[in-house]
Amino acid sequence: ARGPSTFVPLGEIPQEGGDSSLHQLLRAFVSARRVDHVAMVMGLHPQYLSSFWKTQYLLLRMDGPLPYHKRHYIAIMAAARHRCSYLVGLHMGEFLQVGGDPAWLRGLHCAPQKLRNLSEINKLLAHRPWLVTKEHIEALLKPGEDSWSLAELVQALVLLTHYHSLASFVFGCGIRPEEEQDGGSSCWTPSPHSDSSPAPEDSMGGSGGTDAMQEVEMLMERMKLLQENHLEEEGVTQEEMATRFELEKTESLLVPSSDAVDPSLQSNIRCFLEDPEFGYKDFTRRGEQAPPTFRAQ
Repeated sequence: ARGPSTFVPLGEIPQEGGDSSLHQLLRAFVSARRVDHVAMVMGLHPQYLSSFWKTQYLLLRMDGPLPYHKRHYIAIMAAARHRCSYLVGLHMGEFLQVGGDPAWLRGLHCAPQKLRNLSEINKLLAHRPWLVTKEHIEALLKPGEDSWSLAELVQALVLLTHYHSLASFVFGCGIRPEEEQDGGSSCWTPSPHSDSSPAPEDSMGGSGGTDAMQEVEMLMERMKLLQENHLEEEGVTQEEMATRFELEKTESLLVPSSDAVDPSLQSNIRCFLEDPEFGYKDFTRRGEQAPPTFRAQ
């Protein structure tokens, strides 16, 4: 339970005074007070760390249409969509360091309308990017007091997608907060099951037990129907049948919805969210019309 990662033993994490090439790399790209936990874990792959830090430095520190404090606020908005408390806390500190208004950190409702206008496209890019249309872009570029220039919007969208992806890295590597974040408490990942959920043997009690049994019976009926259809069809492989069974199970009521809001959602994250119930849904579901897609080729 020590070190920058919950999953990687501390002894395997490269230290600043260790490998000379990595040490030089960290010194070359760190403009902050010290190396953060993301860089320490990513130091296991120095070439990747080099590319990451160059990109990060370009996005946050180099010249661009957006002022520095707005860049960090956009990073907060993006990380909040994925409930990544580590990145939210990290960039709240960075936001204040570059002169950001502390009042904005009370929540999205305290930020300028121009930044709040990013909320819609932020949630789509985070959870269902295939739903983004040219109308979303046009609405942000529409002339007016709170409109975005094309250059500003491009940088904002790159920042959003960058931090949506980085949140996955933080969760996947079990990155722990810096010592000044949350008193050193561990970073948490959203889950359809909270720690306060009743034990499995208790979940069947009361009226919930009747509902659960009905769901099981419905699922069994659907599985039986699938099996009967399989016997009537020719050329259906075992792999295809396994896929169909898995799809039925996923779409059944037994699987908790991924877009249910975690009851333990921290207030310092919830305040940066509009429409917090909005979450991921499968790109295509059987019996539904497939959404429009952008096709590169």
